[in-house]
Amino acid sequence: MPKNALGQQRDYRTHRALLRMRALIVDDEPIARRVLREELEFVDSIEIVGEADNGDTALAQISSLKPDVVFLDIQMPVVDGFGLLDRLNTGHMPVIIMVTAYDQHAIRAFEAGAVDYLLKPVNQQRLSQAVERAQRIARNPHDVIENIAQLQELAPRPASPSPRLRKIVGKLGEEFFLLNPLEVLAFQAEGDVIWIITSKQRYMATQNLKSIEERLRNSSFRRIHRNALVNIEQVRKMSMITSHLWLVIDRKSVV
Repeated sequence: MPKNALGQQRDYRTHRALLRMRALIVDDEPIARRVLREELEFVDSIEIVGEADNGDTALAQISSLKPDVVFLDIQMPVVDGFGLLDRLNTGHMPVIIMVTAYDQHAIRAFEAGAVDYLLKPVNQQRLSQAVERAQRIARNPHDVIENIAQLQELAPRPASPSPRLRKIVGKLGEEFFLLNPLEVLAFQAEGDVIWIITSKQRYMATQNLKSIEERLRNSSFRRIHRNALVNIEQVRKMSMITSHLWLVIDRKSVV
């Protein structure tokens, strides 16, 4: 083979290796894990780095193995797929592809725009499509964490008069965090920067104030100024200093 052809082949192999995603399979059924592993072996862009049979083990492996993508079963004892997602809030964040044997979960996912669902038995073509989408999402850490927040929103919950609020994405340094809106004291705009204020830390928001207000509609957040959105459940006292300036005192600190 000509030298140039050998060099091109090496470059091609290196390129393919860089595109490979490290995958973790999470399912409490050994047969289901084996079947999915066999299907994934036909997907060139996937390298399986581990398996887990419950949510606790999966969380530990996500931390230690740092997979790029997790194929996560929904129905598992003790800690199910949604329980695992709820405990993901910072640190290494993989792309999540939910796997289920029940159509109703998939229907809710498609309606919400979260197409990262695979129905058992997994279809090879659908699997390849999910992996391709996971590769696109994995290129942007913000997209990864928004993907997880969207999936968390689909979790079943007991009947409640208040709507389930999707977690808010906040940035601190180079890390992204998933924040429970109920723990947020206020959102404050400073020029083009929107700050998420909690009792312990201040994070930079990834959305503008109008988008955040729309997401939190019918919740305990109220616009008290064009530059401020406040969680009234956290407010103990409000005092007007001037016509444009308010002192908002929450239960623990001053905003």
